[in-house]
Amino acid sequence: MLSDVLLGKLAALAVLSPAAAFAALGAYLLLLRTPSERVVQRVVLSALAVSLAASLAIWASAVAAPYAFLPVALGPWFKVGGYEFDVVLLVDRLSATMMVLVSLIALVVGRFSVAYLHREAGFARFFLLLALFSTGMLGLVSAGTVDLLFAGWELVGATSVLLVAFFHDRAAPPRAAVRVYITYRLCDVGLLGGAVLMHDLAHSSQWGEVFGGGPWPGTAAPLGPGAATALALCLFVAAMGKSAQFPLGSWLPRAMEGPTPSSALFYGAISVHAGVYLMLRVAPLLERSPAASAVIACVGAATAVYGTMVGRVQADVKSALAHATMTQVGLMFVEIGLGLYWLALVHLFAHACLRCLQMLRAPSALRDAQEIRAAHAGEPLPHLGVAGRLLPPALVRRAYWLSLERFHLEPLEERLVAAPLLRVGRLLDRIERRWVAALSGVPERAADEPGAQAARRARAAPGDGARAMAFQPTARDTERAQP
Repeated sequence: MLSDVLLGKLAALAVLSPAAAFAALGAYLLLLRTPSERVVQRVVLSALAVSLAASLAIWASAVAAPYAFLPVALGPWFKVGGYEFDVVLLVDRLSATMMVLVSLIALVVGRFSVAYLHREAGFARFFLLLALFSTGMLGLVSAGTVDLLFAGWELVGATSVLLVAFFHDRAAPPRAAVRVYITYRLCDVGLLGGAVLMHDLAHSSQWGEVFGGGPWPGTAAPLGPGAATALALCLFVAAMGKSAQFPLGSWLPRAMEGPTPSSALFYGAISVHAGVYLMLRVAPLLERSPAASAVIACVGAATAVYGTMVGRVQADVKSALAHATMTQVGLMFVEIGLGLYWLALVHLFAHACLRCLQMLRAPSALRDAQEIRAAHAGEPLPHLGVAGRLLPPALVRRAYWLSLERFHLEPLEERLVAAPLLRVGRLLDRIERRWVAALSGVPERAADEPGAQAARRARAAPGDGARAMAFQPTARDTERAQP
């Protein structure tokens, strides 16, 4: 068994190794020039290997001392008035297991990406974001305070959005990244509200002080049922967004626009399970609040049903895997809602490893399916499942059609969430323009709308504008020029 001091140093090393790789590689890219692929991969993979070795040592010590609960204080980050932001890591059975999982899968995906992204224009950018994601995720799972968890949570979200839009020369990836970003922003309000509520109710942000400092999963938190329910539901809103739970999971299939390694890392193995980890971490709150546990179980069950129905009718491999991931994560939330925390942790670890392998093999899955069909050519098609045989044919056809349309979740979200937010944004923009015009003494004009500057330039120089328009070919000229 390692000493507490050594465990603290190993925990800090596991988190800071990819952070050092990100800082070194980012400074080199910013100040000098793009390094070679060999230098990039060696820097990042070496840092991830160091992180994995430190995580394995911490996990072995946690297994040898199963009741270990060790907060590691790295000192204050900043102070504002009477509040001090402390950087505290937590070493226990849950954090040690998650640190091993995160560092292991990040290293495997990084090694796979060396060949997958060879000679890709964004090779260095991908590994830079991989190091940043590893830093954020390791900080998230080893955080001893809700403040540090929030910082890691935001780093994971930022890298997720940037990697979805990795192929930004096409229109679909940036559009999918915007959808992911909006969902994250809306749901992260719950985590921010939960952090503020925790400070207000418990007067602390450290897990040990709020939950009693017992071995995970611990006993019921020393809070009232109403306070525990409010805090747990705030945190669950954030978990729903990050883990793509019903009805907020329509962004998950669209996030597959990123490279296959990032899809395996984020939406097959690690990032999509961050919400599950958050609920496992706040298990003492759920012990105090049966209402919050019931809500978590019901949402997880609805997600599992939705994911399995939609996933069975998908025509592409990555969308089918995305909905299969949604289904399994929903089952994990059901297990958490029923109080089966150890089962949920084992389920998380096993599912992350399996789904990562399936995501990495997704490009070759089509060939495998064709070979299987060729081997079974001429055989009768398999029968429908039990539900398909028992339910009326009209209901089966209706469910099939709804599954093809993904239950119209995206149009509903755009109509009920996106459109009202856009209207509020436009209203606030008009109010801001009026206030700026009133304070500056300049009357509000229609010329302040987008594109007005170009119109003013055209009016100021009519000759230039006429010449510019004269050289622009029309659609008829373009058709004539085609052979």
